[in-house]
Amino acid sequence: MNHDREHLRLLSIFHYVVAGFAAMFACLPLVHLAIGLAFLSGKIEGTQGPDDGGRLVGGVLVALASVFLLLGWTLVALLVLAGRSLARHRRYTFCLVMAAISCAFMPFGTVLGVFTLIVLLRPGVKELFGVGVAPLEGL
Repeated sequence: MNHDREHLRLLSIFHYVVAGFAAMFACLPLVHLAIGLAFLSGKIEGTQGPDDGGRLVGGVLVALASVFLLLGWTLVALLVLAGRSLARHRRYTFCLVMAAISCAFMPFGTVLGVFTLIVLLRPGVKELFGVGVAPLEGL
């Protein structure tokens, strides 16, 4: 049981580390957002004319960058919440789902997700989370 607690503590820390890497990558669309806003405001030379596609390009860049920023920062927040949940032995299903989702964030998320899945599927860890344990009656 001590090994399970230690592994969950380490996985929690590694979730925070991967969330930090994900946060760095989630900031990359800020460049596209800035370029799109420059297109929309006409600050880039040759994009002020009515026949120019600068406004269309700027709008597409702003829209796509906004979506990717939202998705990236949502992933970061969910990874942090999963790390916190692992440390507190709460939200077993959520941690399991986040382990599977983090596998898509290569290479660090893949390693973290696989190890998290391996640890979470142990009977001792399920017991720590209270999964499969009958609730106490009369409380």
